[in-house]
Amino acid sequence: MTGPLKDIVVLDLTHVLAGPYAAMSLGDLGARIIKVERPDGGDDTRAFPPFRDGMSGYFAAINRGKQSIALDLKADADRALFERLLARADVVLENFRPGVMEKLGYGWDTLHARHPRLIYGAVSGFGHTGPEAGKPAYDMVVQARGGVMSVTGEEGRDPVRVGASIGDIAAGMFLAQGVLAALYERERTGLGRKVDVAMLDGQLAILPHAIAMTHVTGHPPGPTGARHPLIAPFDTFHAEDRLFVIAAGNDALFSKLCGVLGLGELATDPKFATNAARATNAALLKRRIETVTLTEPAAHWLSVLDRAGIPCGPIQNLAEAMADPQVVARHMVVDIADAAGNAAAFRGPGQPIKLSGSADSATRPAAPALDGDRDVILRWLDAAR
Repeated sequence: MTGPLKDIVVLDLTHVLAGPYAAMSLGDLGARIIKVERPDGGDDTRAFPPFRDGMSGYFAAINRGKQSIALDLKADADRALFERLLARADVVLENFRPGVMEKLGYGWDTLHARHPRLIYGAVSGFGHTGPEAGKPAYDMVVQARGGVMSVTGEEGRDPVRVGASIGDIAAGMFLAQGVLAALYERERTGLGRKVDVAMLDGQLAILPHAIAMTHVTGHPPGPTGARHPLIAPFDTFHAEDRLFVIAAGNDALFSKLCGVLGLGELATDPKFATNAARATNAALLKRRIETVTLTEPAAHWLSVLDRAGIPCGPIQNLAEAMADPQVVARHMVVDIADAAGNAAAFRGPGQPIKLSGSADSATRPAAPALDGDRDVILRWLDAAR
């Protein structure tokens, strides 16, 4: 697809999830992504299940529409080719452990001196500064260390990781955001920047309310299950057949909810009249609401609450979410082709950034075979001579 980054060339040296996710996001916005992979197998996720016709669905979802060239950055001939790519690139992304690129001769200081306009994006577990910059990390490590696991799960039970890999995904999002800011600044200064994103930092960045609570009260919050720790009613509720969600986030919505449920007296009850009071008495409030919601199926309540303008929703599994008419209408699950041209061989996440004047197709090109675009990339380099 075309987009605002259509003239931008990104060398993507990243692997697994955080870095490839950032590169995918930039590619969805129009950038040309050249994935530079090691010759002995390439990106680790090429070997991750599930597979279809020998291709990893995981790899396809995160690397759709990219081009691949296999280079050994310790071999002279491949280094010479990489140098040519650097001369044409706007952005280089890497997610090696800090210090690896320097050992290869491609650290920020070296590249900035030789290619002043080049933007250097790095994502790692703990960043390029600080006493533990060199330590390895995975998603679960930063979810645990960054406090996310401490507020996830149910009170009195063991902490659990968030079901999505938010350590990687958040870092990838912040890396893409940093690259976009650097591209904008380069238009003014002509100079690139180093963008240093740590997965651990990203976990703190997504906990503003928990950080505020800890600072103001002196007590770090714990897990509250599905319930919001500061707002009520903002939780799951039992209907006759299944759980569903109600999120009445202010007094006006709560009053409207009380009217819909035939619980008008709760709106003026001192235990529930303000959000602070409702949050304090959230368990009691939930029981009062469920005395009503248990009498009808969830579909009934979702219809009634929707008509009243009260935020609510079903709890959907991924198959249901992928088929949700709103999700489908927004192309948030896209078909991904395979190398043989089968248009819907795989499915993956769409691009949530919708830009006027840019196409938002429901399909994406195939993920590349390892080194599958060498000839195309070499012709592109030769054409610039």
